[in-house]
Amino acid sequence: MTDNQYISVRETAQMLGITEKKVMDLIEEGKLHAYKIANQFLRLKKNEVNELKNTGKIVTELIIHPYSVAERIRDFFYFNDFYLICLGIITILVFIIFQK
Repeated sequence: MTDNQYISVRETAQMLGITEKKVMDLIEEGKLHAYKIANQFLRLKKNEVNELKNTGKIVTELIIHPYSVAERIRDFFYFNDFYLICLGIITILVFIIFQK
């Protein structure tokens, strides 16, 4: 692992156990230094994040996001729509084939 390994804001939040907003607040406060890559992507050096984590100045947050039944159903159809459509087409084709 090199010292110049860059990680995203999300990965930083996961490493520190805080929210992405809190990471952005730390950047604005100057406690973390962020780098823009390709003038579009905000990245942080992994070794700098580890140094901040090892100082013990960051208080981890317990983040619990409730995941309702409706959200689970919506996500199921969102992530499996291709397979469900294919299953429907195959079912129709099999029905047509065996009707003759």
